[in-house]
Amino acid sequence: GGGGGMMVAPGPLRVVRCGGSSLSQSRAAFSADAKYLLCASGDYVKVYSTATEECLHVLQGHSNLVTGVQLNPQNHLQLYSWSLDGTIRLWDFLDGILIKTFVVGYKLFAFYAVPSFEGSAFVIVAKDNDERLGSFQLVSVKLPKTPGQEINVDERQLVLEGISESPKCTAFGREGEYVASVCGLHLFVYFFKKKRTHSFPLSAKCTKGANNFFTCVACHPKEDCIASGHKDGKIRLWRNFHHKREYTFSTLHWHHDEVMDLAFSVEGTSLLSGGVESVLVQWRDASRSKKEFLPRLGSTIQNISASPDGTLFCTSHSDNKITVIHSSLKVSAIIQGLVKGSDVKTGLMVDPRTNALVLNGKPGHLQFYSLQNDKQLYSLDIVQQEYIHQYGLNQVELVKAAFDSRGSWLATVEQREEKGGEPEVQMKIWAYDEQKQSFALNTRINMPHDDCVMALCFRGTEEADGAPATVVTAGKDGRFKVWMLLAENEEEGQSAGWTCDFVGSYHNYPATNCCFSEDGSLLAVSFEGIVTVWDAETWDLKCTFCHPPGTIQNLCFGRLSCSKYLLGTTSHGFLCCWNLLSCTLEWSAQLNVQVLQPDCLSENIAAISCLSEHSDLFVFKPSEPRPVCIRKQLCRGRVRWAVFVPRDVPECITSEKYQWLNLSQFYFLTETHELMTLSTKAPEERLTPSSRQLAVEESLPMTPFYLLLGKHQQQTQEAEGRRSPVPKTWVQDSPAVKELLHTPAHVLPSASFLCPIFINSLLVSKANKSRAEEIPDEVEMESDSREDESEEEEMGAEVHSQEPEATENLGEVAPKLTKAQEKELRKLRKLDYSWVSAL
Repeated sequence: GGGGGMMVAPGPLRVVRCGGSSLSQSRAAFSADAKYLLCASGDYVKVYSTATEECLHVLQGHSNLVTGVQLNPQNHLQLYSWSLDGTIRLWDFLDGILIKTFVVGYKLFAFYAVPSFEGSAFVIVAKDNDERLGSFQLVSVKLPKTPGQEINVDERQLVLEGISESPKCTAFGREGEYVASVCGLHLFVYFFKKKRTHSFPLSAKCTKGANNFFTCVACHPKEDCIASGHKDGKIRLWRNFHHKREYTFSTLHWHHDEVMDLAFSVEGTSLLSGGVESVLVQWRDASRSKKEFLPRLGSTIQNISASPDGTLFCTSHSDNKITVIHSSLKVSAIIQGLVKGSDVKTGLMVDPRTNALVLNGKPGHLQFYSLQNDKQLYSLDIVQQEYIHQYGLNQVELVKAAFDSRGSWLATVEQREEKGGEPEVQMKIWAYDEQKQSFALNTRINMPHDDCVMALCFRGTEEADGAPATVVTAGKDGRFKVWMLLAENEEEGQSAGWTCDFVGSYHNYPATNCCFSEDGSLLAVSFEGIVTVWDAETWDLKCTFCHPPGTIQNLCFGRLSCSKYLLGTTSHGFLCCWNLLSCTLEWSAQLNVQVLQPDCLSENIAAISCLSEHSDLFVFKPSEPRPVCIRKQLCRGRVRWAVFVPRDVPECITSEKYQWLNLSQFYFLTETHELMTLSTKAPEERLTPSSRQLAVEESLPMTPFYLLLGKHQQQTQEAEGRRSPVPKTWVQDSPAVKELLHTPAHVLPSASFLCPIFINSLLVSKANKSRAEEIPDEVEMESDSREDESEEEEMGAEVHSQEPEATENLGEVAPKLTKAQEKELRKLRKLDYSWVSAL
């Protein structure tokens, strides 16, 4: 801190969930005017515009997973968020300001602010704050109105016990008279006035494939009616439940699998349901006959919300997206986060053109994901086949992908494994199309190897070398193959395509890894436990290395000043560094390295090892025995993949320990599909939203008048734009006018004081006047646009033009016109000559 103005002493290195967090874990909330959508994402709350899909704010403050958000029923410009960190936070979401923090001290799984209970709210917590017991309670808490930022919440009152932790399984009835909660085969209804609970059980017997287990519940906003969803796809509507015995229920059934969520529209006229079929079903007036569908939403619907003004719905999906839907059941916006697939087989890559993170997305797709804006740029369909969502089917999977150094070529490998038979393998090479700004298929190679492709890499050459683009594949069949780009052949009309140039092998061992040196002159291929190094010009075998016991798992060359080193990790946990000049082992260390990732902008290499239940990070230069940075207990569980992403603007971290983060940012993906990064900044500095203040969108409502007048205004503006290319020098941006229009009325001085200032600001000064008369076109245009000028104004204009100083400035006296002549001239000017063009 004491090192001058600009140098900021770096804080400790912190592991941050950076984007890519799930948007679909809990229900999203709309603002009162439905202009904004608010949703929990990891440790943050995000504010999106429903019109543009842009993320306008990130509300940060929680230190653990945010489990939900809800508008404050007493003030629609405020938002409650709650989290596993045991706090409820109240935000002004338009300005992104934290108003208050209520510390409950228990992990909060759900929260309900009910309008009729002012000053208190309801939360779902684990019994004894230990969720492993599996018993949860609905508790009422007082939210005191005391001043201060942080307030401890002490008063708690038990309402219901033995309920489900899911916020979807508890709902408050009309005007907060009762609360309904479902768990297992029971519906509980607690009445606040009578202070007693009714329990309605369903039978456990599953006849005709029925499964009566409850999955979710919703209460009608205007009538006494409770809707519950069930495991077998049925929806039950409960009425008359004030009586323990005379209650009734009716059944709606369309879903073939469990109902994931239910929501009533604001007035209760329709009920929305969704599930695995990715179809939103709208039941009007809760009747079987009046149902409407919005199908093909892409993936399982997990949550449904309706906006307070009744214009929009939104569904959140298992592939981490939120779909905003118009009340007429048309999709109006899609907010797509990082798709959490079943398995990231391609690893993490960086698209050299956009610096986007690239990895498996939807089945058979590659997703291009912007880390700056935390949103998907686009999804590229590689496999181009319909994916069947059925367990146990062997389908074509995208398993490998690689970019060349400039991002103009992309190679992908897809395969389908047959039980006992040989796998079907297909390699595709895609060329970047500048016009379409996307990749187009260039070459398809069926069965590039007789068995699975284990590794894939491009040769990183610049075009200046004159070497053709080259890609290498290593196969389980004991071969590595070199594929080269054939130049276009004009005579035979062939376009550029790829062909196999060389096939290499080593004692028929399966080839497991391959990589090129930085300058593209050497290729290293590992065959089980042996590393072979080949000359990339002549394809001669130069030398071999091995480090028994164990097979080689990762390979990479050093960069820049360390390019004489080759690094590898073995299945027995050794990290080895070989010197290519002396062909000897430089050093080795037993670290049990799972991930080895070089930074392409520096000599640094990151190694992540997993010896205990935590992963550790080591950053080192091959030439130095001591690591640059050691970070123990990086995160729980194994890290599957890591990548260095070049920064747009280099950082200036002075501390030697963290200098390796100056040029690139380090991202890693855990087994649980959490995307993490390392940051030295405080959380406040880290994500500066593009807009501190939300721009109030000046969108006029689309009324018939707007359609008539709005178009007319645009046309007149365009016409004026065409007619007057000369800039208006004499219309000045008057500070007085600005002050008058932009200052709030209650702090303005009296009108009598402001009037003379305002009038003076409109008078044309003498210096300006001479300029104004040098540009007569404009004066004409001005008089032309004001057609119905009164006589007095004309008089004024005449007097004005006859002032002696003005005419002297011109140097010669302008001829004076009588009033009649002026009128005549005006008439001429307004004549319509458009008929001439028809001749």
